[in-house]
Amino acid sequence: MIGLVVVSHSRQLAAGVAELAGQMAPRVAIVPSGGDGAGGLGTDYVAVGEAIAQADSGSGVVVLFDLGSAKMVADMAAEEAEGSVVVVDAPLVEGAVAAAVRAQGGAGLAEVAAAASSAGTVSSVSASAASMASVADGEVVRADVELTNSVGLHARPAALVVRALDSLDASVAVRFGADSADAKSVLALMGLGAPGGARVEVVASGVDAAEAVRRVEELAARRFDE
Repeated sequence: MIGLVVVSHSRQLAAGVAELAGQMAPRVAIVPSGGDGAGGLGTDYVAVGEAIAQADSGSGVVVLFDLGSAKMVADMAAEEAEGSVVVVDAPLVEGAVAAAVRAQGGAGLAEVAAAASSAGTVSSVSASAASMASVADGEVVRADVELTNSVGLHARPAALVVRALDSLDASVAVRFGADSADAKSVLALMGLGAPGGARVEVVASGVDAAEAVRRVEELAARRFDE
């Protein structure tokens, strides 16, 4: 499974981002590397290299960074690493979340890196047109689903939906009010702002459309494991 490294000038920030992403992808190795190694703000080349080694299970590592010299340090550490390492220029929080969920689904190095780099462009509004276009072809399966948990499509429930659908050959959209989101994007689902108790429409097409809708209904029935 692909591992992740979060590089930041702040030790607390790196740890916080790793913790958040880890809540959505508990099987992924997400290693923070923050601070200058002496308790101050900055980055530490040696520490980043150690973090990459720790995160690498043999499948590869995606490294995300916050700003400035963090990229230079990440690039240097990646060049010296023994395994396959990709440094991705992406929004730190959004990129880490998107990459972690994709890695948890078993995606390869290039796919996880792409998920991170595209994270900053995903929203419920922009996903709407793409999602509706994709479900327009072929047989469409629909279901009205009540969000039975207390927080609705917040971070962890959204991640569960994405992981449940990741392996399926289906285009899936979730509609809430006037908005629609790609159901395979954590950030797009969170952007809908659908609270607990709300009703959403799940629309799917493709070979596994019926199974995709069934999986979302099943998650809702068990309150998204709340």
